[in-house]
Amino acid sequence: MKNSSQMNHKEVLRVTLEIKRHEHRDLDDAIHALHETTRGDVLTLQRLKRQKLALKDQIARIEDELTPDIIA
Repeated sequence: MKNSSQMNHKEVLRVTLEIKRHEHRDLDDAIHALHETTRGDVLTLQRLKRQKLALKDQIARIEDELTPDIIA
């Protein structure tokens, strides 16, 4: 039974990871579009970049959790 719950947890992490990666790409596209179309609102650009960086950190944490520790 415990093995089954671990699989479920890992599947949830994989789905969450894909969602976070998609959000990260969307933010990247939004930043580029805002930067190219106008001179860009500096505060909006900073906010989007902070959100993108936070997503990157979340992605890294999930990837670390999904990657097994290998002792060399």
